[in-house]
Amino acid sequence: ATSGAIASSAEESARSGESAAAAVEEMTATMHEMGSNIQHVGRNVSAQAESAAAGSAAVASTVNGYHAALARGDSAGALRLLAADAVIVENGGLETREQYRSHHLPADIEFARAVPTHRGEIKITVSGDVAWASATSVTQGTFRERTINSAGAELMVLSRTATGWVIRAIHWSSRTLRSGG
Repeated sequence: ATSGAIASSAEESARSGESAAAAVEEMTATMHEMGSNIQHVGRNVSAQAESAAAGSAAVASTVNGYHAALARGDSAGALRLLAADAVIVENGGLETREQYRSHHLPADIEFARAVPTHRGEIKITVSGDVAWASATSVTQGTFRERTINSAGAELMVLSRTATGWVIRAIHWSSRTLRSGG
């Protein structure tokens, strides 16, 4: 009985050893696959981060390009950066792109050329093909014989198109600064 039990135990150990070896092989394959997946995810995260950084830079370029067009008196350049369905929100009102082009844009260009504005850092969020950019500014100078001393806030919503980022909405607000800021 003892030799039978030993033989049976030896056979079980051998089978157990075989299944342990198979289990180790299976675990090794699974770990290799997981490592490959982790590397893939890491590359995707890295690519997404690079894409977001590139998107943010392109959004900033569009926002800065819009302000530069105003400052140089380039209404066509400013309008090229506005989507056909853009909405401009200012002073409690809404304007379509066409209304802005014919009513408010000429005054914005005149103002931008006459009064220096110091813009703060643009904060940008990109979410797929949509982005929003916000910034504050201080504008000080004289416009039409009136002293200007104001703090402003701007929010632009942009969308990515086949040709690049376009501005879909602009919201401006401002307030007069009191003496001392």
